[in-house]
Amino acid sequence: MADKGGDRGAAFSLKDHLFNEETLGQLAAEYAAGLPGFDAGAFLHQVLPGLPERELMERIDWIADCLEPHLASDFPTMADQIEAAMPPPLDPTLRDDDFGQFIHAVPGVLAVRHGLSEAHLPRALPLLEAAPLRFSMEFYIRPFLNAFPDAVMARLRDWTGHDTYHVRRLVSEGTRPTLPWAKRIDLDPIAMLPLLDALFADGTRFVTRSVANHLNDISKTAPDAVLGRLADWKARGVQKPGELAWMTKHALRTLIKQGYPGAMIALGYDPDAPVEVTQFDLDPASPMIGGTAQVVVALTAPEDCPVLVDYIIWFKRPGGRENAKVHKLKTGTVRPGETLTITKAHRFKGDATTYSLVPGPHRVALQVNGRICAETMIELLEP
Repeated sequence: MADKGGDRGAAFSLKDHLFNEETLGQLAAEYAAGLPGFDAGAFLHQVLPGLPERELMERIDWIADCLEPHLASDFPTMADQIEAAMPPPLDPTLRDDDFGQFIHAVPGVLAVRHGLSEAHLPRALPLLEAAPLRFSMEFYIRPFLNAFPDAVMARLRDWTGHDTYHVRRLVSEGTRPTLPWAKRIDLDPIAMLPLLDALFADGTRFVTRSVANHLNDISKTAPDAVLGRLADWKARGVQKPGELAWMTKHALRTLIKQGYPGAMIALGYDPDAPVEVTQFDLDPASPMIGGTAQVVVALTAPEDCPVLVDYIIWFKRPGGRENAKVHKLKTGTVRPGETLTITKAHRFKGDATTYSLVPGPHRVALQVNGRICAETMIELLEP
């Protein structure tokens, strides 16, 4: 799940694209085919008028509200009915970007509402195993993990060897420490590392991307544990080198922005490389909000030095506080007797949705292999 809800501008509404008369009609037809006596017309008559006033995630709950009266009140029978109405599984020959349809998130909602008890756990977990073959259950496994950690962790360990990569991905994605918009997990994030040990060599990018994202989450509180795991995985030699290199870079992206030395070393960049900055400028030095400045960097070195070059802008906020934002520049190699010149146009967005720019002086720094090597100032002007 990658979008919390709401419109993406006047021309496109994600929530209306995902939940509308056509998609809800499809869902109604699936339940009518799998559930004798299901009144598709009555369901649609109730559910469709309630969509416009609700945001994306609220619509999933609303659809579940409207389905419940058509289902049995006891959870085991309800689970049987839900599974009977599921469409065919997603294409097993694909390897990435096959999330399914949001209308098929409803089984997770109903599992949490009616199956979150010790008595129903033996039926709820098989339902959450079947549902990811149609849509991800990463939000809905988490309440079960919090309520019944031993039993659910045992099932997750079994699922690391599941035939279906969607279920294997659920193991990693559903246990991420900071999964966006999801319920918090009460267990120590380090306790999840053995699950990732069983998944890192997976042959599908859908799974390995989740593993890397999971490690990135853990890196925010336990960076050395993540670096140690990546080193161990490399030593095992069971994942393709190119895939593991991609995973490593993706897993360390937060630490790279922070300039964490161990992350730099893991990617082959020496934080103490003898690199000299001979130029670091922004032109103009007084750009307008909404305008552009050219970032110009020149580097020299007495020996071959692989470099990962970023720049940091400490944006002033209303009230005077600063907020650092790291921007990527380039990776390359500085060679003796040569100058590595890097340029990039930076636009100072006046219409950003996540922050507003404030006129006045702002600090800018150049970061090479995680080490701040030069600083300058700019003066943002009112447009």
